[in-house]
Order: sequence, then C-alpha cells, then structure tokens
Amino acid sequence: MPIILGSPRSGTTLLRLMLDAHPALAIPPETGFLLLPAADDAESFLRALTSYPADSPGWADYGLSADGLRARLDALPTFAMASGFRLFYRMYAERFGKSRWGDKTPIYTRHMPALERLLPEAHFIHLIRDGRDAALSLRRQWFSPGEDIETQARYWHDNVSSARAQSSVVRNYLEVRYEDLVRAPATQLRRICDFIAIDYDACMLGYHEGATQRLQEHAGRAFADGRRLSAEDRHRQQASSALPLDPTRIGAWKTSLDADEQRRFAGIAGDLLRQLGYHDRGNA
Repeated sequence: MPIILGSPRSGTTLLRLMLDAHPALAIPPETGFLLLPAADDAESFLRALTSYPADSPGWADYGLSADGLRARLDALPTFAMASGFRLFYRMYAERFGKSRWGDKTPIYTRHMPALERLLPEAHFIHLIRDGRDAALSLRRQWFSPGEDIETQARYWHDNVSSARAQSSVVRNYLEVRYEDLVRAPATQLRRICDFIAIDYDACMLGYHEGATQRLQEHAGRAFADGRRLSAEDRHRQQASSALPLDPTRIGAWKTSLDADEQRRFAGIAGDLLRQLGYHDRGNA
C-alpha cells in the first residue's frame, strides 16, 4: 500500500495523480483519519470516519455511501480498525474497477511508525522538494501555517526532518525528489513501481489527461467557525497538478524570493537544504 507523504506543496498531489492513473491503482483525496483513536465497534468507527475532521468533514470527497460501508463492516466476522480502513480503501478502488489502493496525506510525515503498526502493508513514499519552492507555493494557501518566511522554513524543515528521522524504524521507506520526478518521470515512476511491487505502466505519464476530472472529487468545505471553502477554490488550489510537467518551474525561488528572504530561510533550514543537495545556485 503506497502512502505518499511530504511537506505540503511538495508535489504530493502530482504524484497521487500519476499513480492513480495506473490501471490497477486508486488513491483517494487526502484522508488524515488513519490517526483516529481506536474505536470499540464498527458503528463508532463509521461515525468517526464520516465526520473527520470534526471542524470540516471531508467524507463527501470520496464518493462513497456511508450505508454501503456500514453493510460491509457489519459483514466482517470481527471488527478491527485496520479491517475497517482496508474496507474503505477497497470500496474506493472498486469505484474505478481497480484492485490496488493507496493514500496521499502530507501530514503523515510525522506518524509513520504508528501507521505501520496499524497497516503493516504501508510503503511510505516521501516526496521532497526544495523548501524554498515549497514555501512559495504554500505561503498564501488557506492551509498555510503563515506567510512569513521563518514560519515557512521551520514548517518545511520540521516536516522533512521528521519523516527522515523515522525512516530507520519503518520497514518500507522511499525518498523521491520532486525535481527528479519532474525532469525524469519515467525513471522515478519505475523506481516507485518496483518499491510497491506493481508493474510499471506508461499511462502514468499521461496523468494530466484525466487529472482535472479526478480533482473534481474535491467538494466544498464548511468549517465549524463559519468559514466556507468552495469546491471551485479547492480545484484552483490543485490546478497546477493537472498540467503537463514543466521543469522550468523548478527553482522559482531564485527570482521570486528576495535576497533577504533567501537569507532568512537559509538561517533556519540551510543545513537541511545543504544535506539534501539543494544549493544556492541550483538543485543538485
């Protein structure tokens, strides 16, 4: 089971759309609910799943019937959280006539050991992007931790470092650079297919042909504090992921961040940038 994770705006939606274009593999919109507390019974599990997150439930994104999932849960000989989650993913994959499934949730960077205990089949794919380009893409999004460059640098540093620190205690972990995926997609997708034991299919390179339709799954959200996020807003947020690959977007920070912001970002995350091979004059 591939689980795509990474600091937000690192290309995880792009990779989700690529893998989802595989004829055997279906990956739903972000979940987050794999971190739910243990439920004692199937009905409690179903209520928690369909109302997650509490401030803006995302169940509508998946196109599944709660009653249909309840019937499948009731048919289980015994209930367990892992079995319940697998039923959800199986039903999602069945919507598209597919036999394999995965997940794409960036915040799972901080929770890999717990997810592996829950779902031992998890294969974590950590997508890493130059933090300065990630900050440019994230800082004005509705889910950004803040626009100032220090907040962006700390957020990227902590997300990437957390996943890398946990990589030694999970069984199946693969790092993929966003820049490599964009410049040599076939090579990187073959690596990923080998990692998750699925045959490579070149149709993944044509992900953008069906991407806009796939992203229509993202429904509007109503938040507990009264805020509303329309479906159109969510579609615009992901629109760039539905376009053909464009290597010229790599390194946009060099012209879009002024010298002071570049210096301040490096003051917080420079060591990790250098460790990963991201240098001031280009990407290694």
